[in-house]
Amino acid sequence: MRPPRVKLTYEDFLQFPDDGKRHELIDGQHYVTPSPNTKHQVVSGNLHFLIRAWLEQHPIGRIFYAPFDIVFTQFDVVEPDLLYMSDERAATILTSKHVTGAPELVIEIGSPATRKRDETIKRRLYERCGVVEYWLVDPDLDVIRVYRSDDGPFGRPLELSAEAGDVLTTPVLPGLAIPLARVFA
Repeated sequence: MRPPRVKLTYEDFLQFPDDGKRHELIDGQHYVTPSPNTKHQVVSGNLHFLIRAWLEQHPIGRIFYAPFDIVFTQFDVVEPDLLYMSDERAATILTSKHVTGAPELVIEIGSPATRKRDETIKRRLYERCGVVEYWLVDPDLDVIRVYRSDDGPFGRPLELSAEAGDVLTTPVLPGLAIPLARVFA
């Protein structure tokens, strides 16, 4: 007979080392991810730049990049690559340390070490906690899968690719149009 698994909490999370690695809790389970590679950083920087530049012209919210924690519950603390929240939502969930609820948009840039977790465990967490839109970026294939919710589970993902010349638009940021060629440049 297996002993019950001990769930780690946010208090435990605060004791993790500041070692340059990404530490996250999902359902009380500790996950550690190494530092991202060069392409990951380029794609993350491009997405941040494109969204932030648009927000400077349309000041409706804020975008943040890792490291920046989302504390969903005492057992669920994640650090997505990028997250966006409207000013209205930020007024209720943004603190001086982290986010304490679901932002409208979460962006994860996959790597061999995180791909399975991003596509399964984290997608289900974001869905369960009320994230409106989740972008799963594949820098190896130059593809972005967009999961959207209409006040319920995420629908079937929309897959966009740089090779096809696709442009990403979103109801979360009405009027924003991101050519995938610029994301993966």
